[in-house]
Formats: sequence, structure tokens, C-alpha cells
Amino acid sequence: MSLRAKLIQAVAVVLALAGAGLGRAVAQQAAFQTSIPSVFLIDADTRSVLFEKNPDAPSVPASTVKVMTAEVVFNEMREGRLKLDDEFTVSENAWRTGGAMSSGSKMFAALNSRIRIEDLIRGLVIDSGNDAAIVLAEGVAGAESAFAQRMQERAKVLGLPHLTFRNAWGKDDPGQRVTAREMVMLADHIIRTYPEYYRYFGEREFTWSKIKQQNRNPLLGMDLGADGLKTGNIDENSGYGLVASATQNGQRLILAMYGAKSSKERAEEARKILQWGFRSFEMKQIFNAGETVGAAKLFGGASSEVPLITRNNVRILVPRSSAERLSGRVVYNGPISAPVQQGAVIANLKIFRGTTLAVDVPLEAAESVSTGTLTQRSLDAAWELGQGLVRKYVLKQPPQPQP
Repeated sequence: MSLRAKLIQAVAVVLALAGAGLGRAVAQQAAFQTSIPSVFLIDADTRSVLFEKNPDAPSVPASTVKVMTAEVVFNEMREGRLKLDDEFTVSENAWRTGGAMSSGSKMFAALNSRIRIEDLIRGLVIDSGNDAAIVLAEGVAGAESAFAQRMQERAKVLGLPHLTFRNAWGKDDPGQRVTAREMVMLADHIIRTYPEYYRYFGEREFTWSKIKQQNRNPLLGMDLGADGLKTGNIDENSGYGLVASATQNGQRLILAMYGAKSSKERAEEARKILQWGFRSFEMKQIFNAGETVGAAKLFGGASSEVPLITRNNVRILVPRSSAERLSGRVVYNGPISAPVQQGAVIANLKIFRGTTLAVDVPLEAAESVSTGTLTQRSLDAAWELGQGLVRKYVLKQPPQPQP
């Protein structure tokens, strides 16, 4: 049986409550090892998970938080509230806290000077300037604390609930934590949504106040095709972090890692992980766009189920010459109440490579289904009641003591 046929067989619809029995996947460690405590690596095109190691562990973001700072600024420009030629004033707070009077990374923004947004962005993502981050935060929201609240709101809108923010530049705070998984998702969003602004992350150097600084991302100087995003470190206790992206032969990988013991380990392990990701996988197409994947059970509908289709081609990267088993599940909150509109996203197709959740794609209703007759609704209600009683009194009944 072909790979595709096996998966189609495996995807025979699993009627499951959302999340039931689908704990976070644990990456297979036999094929690849890294010393970094928390890692998440994906292929950007297919969203295939290539490697994960403690990807949901809360981590100190340090300066990688500036990726979120940049996203808020980019969104402001996308919405027309800011322009690259607009200027913000360097406050005494920005100058003292993040600029010339501080010991951290800076773009050397002069007190009370006015700086164009475009130059502040370069100072933020190339120089990793704390002063640039604070000037942007104050210019956008009036105060850094208000900007941090906007960062939190944006994370929620983007579906990243485990990213928490208290400042725009990376100062450690117990309430400021990220995960490798969600930082990859954030980076993927920025690359897809703001290609005209993402390019700043890949610029090699920036000169301000007659001071030339090199981009702090060590991967840009390696033969990897790296074009972003940010490094981060506060001290040895916080560990060294990185959010990165690289492209080779039209394939883009996105990586986030936290907890390296040194900048050298961070650079060497990031190179190793990306090189492994580029050379160790091959593409397999599982479903064509518009192809029926399964069906969802309906409650109170003119039909008892609705076909589910995928809007785009479903492809997955699998290890070369690997016998790892592919399996799939259709997962939704069910049964779904009628009526259902054609094109509504009502389920997800989750494809597992071994025990790793490799692909998670939305499924749409292939057709509209109207509300059923009173008789149909009554029968469905009786069926649901019976199923509820079974779950409550049979499936959950505690074992009886033996005589």
C-alpha cells in the first residue's frame, strides 16, 4: 500500500473531543541530538515539525523579545498609523535606561534627538538597541508599560498565549517569558505578513552616530542562507537564546532555541540543527487541495454528517529512508450543531510522524448543511442523551471490588 493510501486509511475519522488524547508530541531523539534544553524547528512551507525538544518550556527571552516589539511596530505601519519616515523623540528614560548611560546593547541614540522609524527599526533588529526599543515603545504607546500591554494583546490575537511581556527590550522580569514553539510561530507570522519589513533582520550592519555595528546574529555570516531574526542573552543564568530563519534551494526553516550555555554553543548548535534539517528530509504530498479528507458528525442537521476538505495541498516532510509510521486524526468538537456553512473551518487534520505531531491543518465543510426536521433533531437528541449516559455511567464507572 502506498504512503498516501496508508494515511488515508489511518485518517478514517476519529470522533474525539478537541484535545482528547492528543497531548503535546514528544520528538524522536534517536535520529538527532542537541545539547540545547529547548528547541523547535519547522519547515515554513508545509509547517512540518522537523524537531522539538521541550518546545513549551517557559524561557527567558532576553533580546529575542524584540521580535515581538518589531511585530507591533510592523502592524502599526500595516494599519497605516505609522510610516517609515515618521520620527520619534529620544526621551531621557530611553537614553538613560537603554542608551549611552546603560551597559546593554544600544544604537547610541542621542538624548532629545528625533529619529526616523526606519532607523529605529534598524537600531532595534541589527544593533539590538535597547534604546531603540524604548523609543519605539514610547512613541507608539506613550509609555513602555502601555506598549508591553499592546505586545500582550497582539500575542493573544496571533494565538500565542504562552508569550508574556513586561517590557520591549528584554530586561528580565518574572512575568516576561516565551516558549520556543510560539517564538517560531511568531517568526513565521512576521516572515509571511511583513516581507517588506522582515528584510531588516537580515542586514549585516548599521551605522548610527558614526558608530558602525555588525548584526548580532552569528548565523548571517555562515553559509546557511540565514536572513534573520534575533539573538538574546542577559547573563549565564538566563542562558543564550536565538530565533532564526534560513533558506536553501527555495526551502525555509525556522528555528527557536533557548538555554545554551554560551554564545559559542548557541551558534554551533544552531548551525548543526539547521544543516540537519535541510539535508535529512524529503517532501511527500498527502492530500490535494479540495480533496475530501473525512467527515464530521452533525447534530440536528438535514444530513448526519458533512464532508471535510482541505483548502490547500497537504504536504509533509519525512526523514529520508525512514520507516517512521505516518498516521492521522480528524479532530473537532463534536457532534457539530447544524446549520453549517460551506467553507466554515470546523475541524483539524493532525498528522503524526511516529509520535511527533508533524502537521496540523484546518479542515473546511465541503458543503452547506441546513437544520433538519423536528424528527431528525429529536432522534439526534435521543442519540446524544444515550451516548452521554454511556459515558457517564458505563465508561466512567469505577471498578467494583472482587468478592
